Parts: sequence; structure tokens; C-alpha cells
Amino acid sequence: MGNPANKIRLALVDDHKMLLGALTEWIRGAADDINLVVSATTWPELLSHPQFPVDVVLLDLDLKDNIPISLKISTLKTTGVKTVLMSTYSEPAVVREALAAGALGYLVKTEEADMIVEAIRAANKGESYISEELDLALTSGNRGDTPRLSAQERRVMALYGAGEPVKAVAFQLGISEETAKSYLKRIREKYRVAGFDVGTKVALRKRAIQDGILLQTD
Repeated sequence: MGNPANKIRLALVDDHKMLLGALTEWIRGAADDINLVVSATTWPELLSHPQFPVDVVLLDLDLKDNIPISLKISTLKTTGVKTVLMSTYSEPAVVREALAAGALGYLVKTEEADMIVEAIRAANKGESYISEELDLALTSGNRGDTPRLSAQERRVMALYGAGEPVKAVAFQLGISEETAKSYLKRIREKYRVAGFDVGTKVALRKRAIQDGILLQTD
């Protein structure tokens, strides 16, 4: 059968049948380099579809099936499928969690249709794609918004939040205990400025899980 002229094989998953129908029609008419091979209304329907795995999945974030989005994304990743998420809302914490789990794109359903095609093309190349509106939401430093941490600060927060003592955190990251302590101090200060108190280890752990820095294992 083969893939005609290397078109991007796309699957759409959305539980709103009307939206699914409209998107299906729209993508078929708007992009001749995208071949829509699956349109499904549920997660199991996607996985059991004879055309699965595809190249890219445009996945509705809110399928109301109680399957964590991080699990869906990791399942798709293991089958080599790239994920672009669509959602009706754009809470920065939700977007961050999705991107941390490995989604390559994130679109709000109010976006221009052209952006959907751009996001699909970017994901197919393994590039991430976030709309400007979302990018602003993610990078704005408003109170009540998660502070931006450096990669090393995130590592310290994850290890410490997972229950490691400062000494063990320092050892694992190859830094001195004093440096580890100053990282923790800086993390707490950044959160304090953003309006969050992570003074205790418990509070810091909770925040690390909420912000997708630490994956909840229990």
C-alpha cells in the first residue's frame, strides 16, 4: 500500500463528533501533504484502529476517560507516534504537564485552522509547536503563575521533593552540599515571589508534582 508521496499520516481523536467532522473536512481540503487516516472519538478506538500507528496524532486533551494524559503521550511515544494536543482551555500548568510528558504541540481549539496544520507539520519533524497566545501564558511571570526554574533547579527540586536529603541531592548532582542548599533557597524564593509558599519539604514536594517537575509515583 505504502504512504502516497510521503504524506504525513494523521489521526484525529476528539469526542465531539461535530468538531471531528469539521476538522476532518477542513484538513482534507487545506493540506495536501497530510493524509488523515484515522478519526476516532475515544482513546481505545485510536489504539485498535487498523491504520494505527500513524505519524502524528491530534489528540483532544479532555476525552473524559480518566486516563492520564501523560500515560497517553508515553504510550504514543513508545509506538513512535508524535502528539499534538488540542484543548478548549490553556491553563499553563496543564500545558506544562503535557509538554513535560512529551507532547510536541499544544493548541487551543479557538486557534486559526492554519495553525493546526503548522503544528502537525512541526510535530512530524520532531519540532515543538506552541501558539503565541500559549507561549505568552507560559512565560508570563504573573503572581500565581509557576516560576521559571533552570534545568539544575528543576533537578534539585525533583530529587529533594522525592524525599532525598540535601546531602544525597548534592552527591547525585555532583555539587557541594552548600550549593545544593543555595539552589533550594533560590527555588523557594522564586516560588515565594510567584505567590507560593514551599517552605516545608511537604509543600515543596506537592508543588513539584503540581508543576510536573516530579512525577507522582504512588
